[in-house]
Amino acid sequence: SYTTLFRSTQLLNGLPGWHTSRRIVVIESDDWGSIRMPDKATYDLLLSRGIRVDNCPYNRYDSLASEKDLSALFEVLASFRDFRGNHPVLTANCVVANPDFKKIRESGFTAYHYEKFTDTLMRFPDRSGSFRLWMEGLERNLFHPEFHGREHLNVMRWMDALAGGMPETMLAFDHGLFGLSMHITSERRKSYLQAFDVHDHRDTDKVRTIIAEGTGLFRQILGYPARSFIAPNYTWPLQIEPDLAGLGVRYLKGGIIQNAPVQGTSENRKIRHFTGQRNRHGQIHIERTCEFEPSLFPGKDSVDECMKQVSQAFRMNKPAVITSHRVNYIGSIVESNRDNTLRLLRTLLGSIQQRWPEVEFMTAESLGDLIDKKPKKNI
Repeated sequence: SYTTLFRSTQLLNGLPGWHTSRRIVVIESDDWGSIRMPDKATYDLLLSRGIRVDNCPYNRYDSLASEKDLSALFEVLASFRDFRGNHPVLTANCVVANPDFKKIRESGFTAYHYEKFTDTLMRFPDRSGSFRLWMEGLERNLFHPEFHGREHLNVMRWMDALAGGMPETMLAFDHGLFGLSMHITSERRKSYLQAFDVHDHRDTDKVRTIIAEGTGLFRQILGYPARSFIAPNYTWPLQIEPDLAGLGVRYLKGGIIQNAPVQGTSENRKIRHFTGQRNRHGQIHIERTCEFEPSLFPGKDSVDECMKQVSQAFRMNKPAVITSHRVNYIGSIVESNRDNTLRLLRTLLGSIQQRWPEVEFMTAESLGDLIDKKPKKNI
């Protein structure tokens, strides 16, 4: 789990890299814009067909954020300010497209098609005003979208499975779902969610096209260029980093360990990064060292664990970069999931401010800009 990883590597990860005496807190939240579980009816149907969606928090709770989800989240964030007057802000790492299931079926599963996530929202109940709230959150400095990918999907792998008629993949497709987690399916396959887990040059070239299209859509939809990137499932080949740099992406974000596909093999190499590290293209790594994931780990005290990790980061004069996925804030399938998280988030933010009155809330990109002001050194 993230917890085990953080406990075993946080101290080592704190030694190199960028340091500051400022008490900086960044909240990183992935998966915004992606469909995941369409609705409660689809969840119930899949469960009745023997697919244990109840054993995966993402399949059990996660869905497109509704207007109520966003309004409730913003209410909590807006109730806090740091000593500079800044609210806590979610760096909302988003995908900008989802599969167009109708067009893919019409092609006989021979051609992939996508739709902008804003179009996806319009097809779902209680989501027609969600993007308006995204932009309101952006204006109020509560919610700052950045680039997570064109879609949270390994297009090549998924299309091959559809063409092959894999039964559970097809059943999910029939109900507008692609994100069945590997550990709840009987199919022998790799993850569909690792969008950039590619090992040959042909698929790497396709990923380059996907990233170029994705960043273009991001700018078209949000009205500003993406400045940071976090790969789905922390998996991306080193070969795409110059492409990202050329598209204006300054900051590469991750979970301490990069899962890097090795071209020409079926292997992935584990590469450890740390905040402030620069690659050969001048891009700066920003790594997560804390977690607040009540939906993923319901058996633990999420507030207490996160407070310990924030404290550890501050003792090492490092920023506290907290991971907190969208799944925690969604209530359309199970309303108590969202309500429980927001109650705990309010407790966490209040505890942070009480213990560290000098805390500063900022986006990951603002943190990157602060690091970038330091003398440049390749590491």
